[in-house]
Amino acid sequence: MSIVPGPRRPVNAAQRAPTAREEPRESPSAIPFLRGYSRDPVRVWYSTPCRNRGLTGARQTATLHFGVYENTMSPTLVSVVIPCYNEQENVPLLFERIRTVFLTMPEYDCECLFVNDGSTDGTRAAMDALAKEYPEMRPVHLARNAGQSAAVVAGFRLARGEYVLTLDGDLQNDPQDFARFLELLRDCDCVCGYRANRHDTWVRKMSSRVANVVRNAILHDGIRDSGCGAKGFRRACIPHIPAFNGVHRFLAVFMRKAGMTIVECPVTHHARQYGVSKYGIGNRLWRGIYDLIGVAWLRKRYVAPEVEQAK
Repeated sequence: MSIVPGPRRPVNAAQRAPTAREEPRESPSAIPFLRGYSRDPVRVWYSTPCRNRGLTGARQTATLHFGVYENTMSPTLVSVVIPCYNEQENVPLLFERIRTVFLTMPEYDCECLFVNDGSTDGTRAAMDALAKEYPEMRPVHLARNAGQSAAVVAGFRLARGEYVLTLDGDLQNDPQDFARFLELLRDCDCVCGYRANRHDTWVRKMSSRVANVVRNAILHDGIRDSGCGAKGFRRACIPHIPAFNGVHRFLAVFMRKAGMTIVECPVTHHARQYGVSKYGIGNRLWRGIYDLIGVAWLRKRYVAPEVEQAK
């Protein structure tokens, strides 16, 4: 004769107390629909089937917590890429400013990729010293000086975050702008900063203005300040960035060709306090003209294939 078990009935918690063998377990994460309610915890009993113990196994307990629970999801990782060449005084100051900003945004974690572009001063030692103390510090050392574009591309390829932000290593950009960047990146793919109140010599400001006008007339990227180092990207943008010397000034060109959405954002700009600028009219004029010709050709030949998703 076979015995067919009847339907299970909940057991009233007041009928008996748990034995020593029955360990209560808490499972608030298993009941997400209860979040947002403020009630007292309720202790319930239920039975579990067990093949070797008759019709039902040992009764177990669970405490259902009716209350407001914090978001248990992991914070979103943000990668900050900072190219540096002979910036030993600026590295620790900039890292501390970035770290302070992210301490005010608990919904984000950050990793700081300071890319040492073959510096000849104490930049490498400053980066390594910070890495020993702070896990979010990720120094990257290029084998030799290869230029700002090489440092930026190296940082992009090593970044692990869902969002990738960039700053120059000279302390002229301000990490306080990150909160606005991350807000804008919720709705667009790329954020390009522009220095609304620039603190540079009139020669540098005038040469940049002329260069931006000429570049926009030829490439039509719609960006008013391509030389600003403060930018933000969704991770999906990174594979569309080609590697060549000078690409850091033409990132918006390739974002538009790849069909990404771009928005501009005014950013804070400070005067340089330590170190010396690596750019001047002599090493920007002729290289800029040469780069314009090359990028104009690459822009026409650039392809961004779209792959159908498997159904």
